[in-house]
Amino acid sequence: MKYADMVRTAGDRIGFIDLTEAEQTLRAVLRTVAERVPAGLADHLAAQLPHELDGALRPADPAAEAGHPRSVGERFDLTTFAGRVAWRAGVSEDTALRRSAAVLEVLDAAVAPESMEKLARALPLDIRALLPTARASGPPGA
Repeated sequence: MKYADMVRTAGDRIGFIDLTEAEQTLRAVLRTVAERVPAGLADHLAAQLPHELDGALRPADPAAEAGHPRSVGERFDLTTFAGRVAWRAGVSEDTALRRSAAVLEVLDAAVAPESMEKLARALPLDIRALLPTARASGPPGA
């Protein structure tokens, strides 16, 4: 999927027309997902997305630059996830949760099913509930 198509699709699923806001939300959700999952999984997802999203899924990581990549994601729950997306996107936490679910639907359509299954396994149940229904009901996560 091309970058412009991802942004437009995210905007359509979220329910607003402003492409700048759709882009900001897309990046906010992907960045927060990248913080929660192992670096290898984030890299694998990024490799399947347009290069314009590399910075969202592959944020600068001082440990990785020193030769010690992060093997596990940062531990946080849905409340923290919502707060981070809300802060990055400049919206309320309730809005962040609704928009996160829409962005994760777009991600599900853009990457290989195996990658989304790995993502589901890497997320705790409360955050996994934001994934499309078929993925959210997968095996327990971290």
